[in-house]
Amino acid sequence: MKKLFLSAIALMMAMSINAQKYLNEGTTPFSKGKTYVGASLSGTDLSYNGITEGHLGIQDKVGYFFADNLMGTAQLGYENTVKKAGRSATFSLAGGGRYYIQQNGLYLGASLIYKHFNKSDDFLPSVQVGYSFFINRTVTIEPELYYEQSFKNHKDYSTVGLRIGIGVYLFKDTYKNIVK
Repeated sequence: MKKLFLSAIALMMAMSINAQKYLNEGTTPFSKGKTYVGASLSGTDLSYNGITEGHLGIQDKVGYFFADNLMGTAQLGYENTVKKAGRSATFSLAGGGRYYIQQNGLYLGASLIYKHFNKSDDFLPSVQVGYSFFINRTVTIEPELYYEQSFKNHKDYSTVGLRIGIGVYLFKDTYKNIVK
């Protein structure tokens, strides 16, 4: 218990130091006008639904900050699933948003996902909670818990899981450095 408590304190201190670094520079990673590019890996038996025995998913995401702490997102995904009846491939397209609760990287997300699999379609509203761990000024590792609610068949296709992603937050001055 003592180790868990000390780990929680160390994590909070690291988040505060990271947030303070950006505030001292007069900018934050979640400011209006910035863009985001990310990729994530889901599945690897870190998710559960009623019909799947195992799956591996890859998602690519882009985003734009319309206001401070508020990002609109678009996502494209592919999943290879092993089901009780055999294998299947699923393609998905999603639109949504993220709200960064504080400048420390904690966020809430929501999206609407269109999935095409086995000659059928499904729309799934999804909610996420995650955290952006900054490795450097722009690159993050983003663990995320998610829940997808299926309209087609709740019992078999609604999913809860964990996604691990890498994100890149592009600042306006980043474009100038790329062009030079």
